[in-house]
Amino acid sequence: MSRRESIVYQRAFEFSIRIVNLYKYLCDEKKEYVLSKQVLRSGTSIGANIREGLEGQSDRDFISKFSISLKEAVETEYWIDLLSATDYLNVKVKDSLLSELEEIIKILTSAIKTVKKRL
Repeated sequence: MSRRESIVYQRAFEFSIRIVNLYKYLCDEKKEYVLSKQVLRSGTSIGANIREGLEGQSDRDFISKFSISLKEAVETEYWIDLLSATDYLNVKVKDSLLSELEEIIKILTSAIKTVKKRL
């Protein structure tokens, strides 16, 4: 499957754009530089690892990269929750980001389970 055909890749790419814009907002408007860097790193890593997995050399490689994406997604949830709890994000933005992230997590989990069954 190519990245152009991959729904999870496309969704993760769009999510990455939102995370980059969040990072810029946190730095420019809120003058927050530590947590923003953390959410930038983990939030953009999701799509990068999905892309690597789609180009993987084997099913095991695919599972490995998608599992890393899943871990990065869970870490991103943490940073978003923390940014919200410390009043850097409002509830509407937090809920929107977490809703999209939850969908990405569901797709990643399903893809990993499907490929594991093939092994």
